Amino acid sequence: MTKPYPQEFRDDVVRVARNREPGVTIEQIAKDVGVHPMTLTKWMRRAESDEGTTPGQSRTEAAQIRELTKRNRLLEQENEVLRRAAAYLSQANLPSKGSTRS
Repeated sequence: MTKPYPQEFRDDVVRVARNREPGVTIEQIAKDVGVHPMTLTKWMRRAESDEGTTPGQSRTEAAQIRELTKRNRLLEQENEVLRRAAAYLSQANLPSKGSTRS
């Protein structure tokens, strides 16, 4: 798997692509910087989404969702542990069948 390009590089290439002269294609810019044209197109879409010019999930929103998902999973695990502990302790407090107390 190839290493991802640094964010600064991506931002620079997107800026160049947006400010291109008339007649210069995305494919030409992508070839000049050494990336696939589809990669550059995806970077441009991501930049538009991050800026809020097009609908979609920005990087900050995606990071927040990932973090909240992790937090939710942890809380569900903690909840399950507490449920099991409560069930165990309630069973431990029940009188045994052979008890002579009334």
